[in-house]
Amino acid sequence: MQFRIVIHGAAGRMGQRLVACAAADPEVQLIAAIDAPNCPKLGQDSGLVAGIGPNDVPIVADWNGRCDAVIDFSSPAGARAALKLCLDLRLPLVLATTGLSPEFLEELQTAAHEIPILTAPNMSTSVNLAIHLAQVAARVMKQAGVETDVEIVERHHRMKHDSPSGTALRFGEVIAKELKLTEAVHGRHGMVGPRPMNEIGYHAVRTGDDAGQHLVIFGMLGETLEIRIAATNRDGYARGAFSAAKFLCSVGPGLYSMADVLGF
Repeated sequence: MQFRIVIHGAAGRMGQRLVACAAADPEVQLIAAIDAPNCPKLGQDSGLVAGIGPNDVPIVADWNGRCDAVIDFSSPAGARAALKLCLDLRLPLVLATTGLSPEFLEELQTAAHEIPILTAPNMSTSVNLAIHLAQVAARVMKQAGVETDVEIVERHHRMKHDSPSGTALRFGEVIAKELKLTEAVHGRHGMVGPRPMNEIGYHAVRTGDDAGQHLVIFGMLGETLEIRIAATNRDGYARGAFSAAKFLCSVGPGLYSMADVLGF
C-alpha cells in the first residue's frame, strides 16, 4: 500500500529531508511539495532542491487536491497555513513545527473535532521513547520518595529560532507532572543562591549544524541518572513523521501524539 503525502515547508531543511526520505520509502508517494508564497525555490523540482535528482514534483505555493495526509515542518506562520489547508480540504495533518503559540494550540484543539491532527515537538521514534523513559523514571522516583534535581540541556544548530527546544520543554512537561515541580529556570547567572527543589533547569546551546541533542539529568545525593538522545542527521525526524502520517490514515478526527503512534 502507498500513502499519498503532501509536504508543507518542502524547501526548508527538514522539508528537503522529507522529500529525500519519501523517495526512499516504498510506502510513500509524494503528491505535492508546498512552501510559502515568497519562497525563492518556488517552481523548482523538489527532488533537485533536496539533492536527490528530479522527482517531477515542483515546489508550489498553492495546492488543491486529495492526499492521505499533510506533513508540516515549517514555521508558526506556515503551520497556520497548513491547518487552514487541511481544514478546507478535510485532510489529516501531521504538525511537527515548534514554537507554536498557546492561542494556536487552542485552535488545534477545536480543529481536531473536524480532522485528525497529530502534533509533537519531535517526530523521532528514539526521542519519543526517551521522553517515555524520562516520565517513567520521574514517576518511580516520586513513588519511592527520592529527591532529585532535574536539569535539561539541549543543543541545536545555529539557525534554530526557538529556545529552549520544543523537545526540551516536552521532557520538562512530563517530568514536572510526575514530580509536581512548579518552577522553570532558563539558564542561571550571578549569585542565584542554593538550588530550590521545586524547579527544572533548562539550558540551550546553539552551535554549528547540530541536528539535535538532549540530555536529561536526574541529580540525587550520591548518584546521578542521565537520559541522553542525539541525532546525527534529520532522517529520524522524517521517518517518524511518515509513521505518524500512516497512523492518521487509520483514525478519525482527534488530537493525537507520537505516544499514540508508538503505543505508550
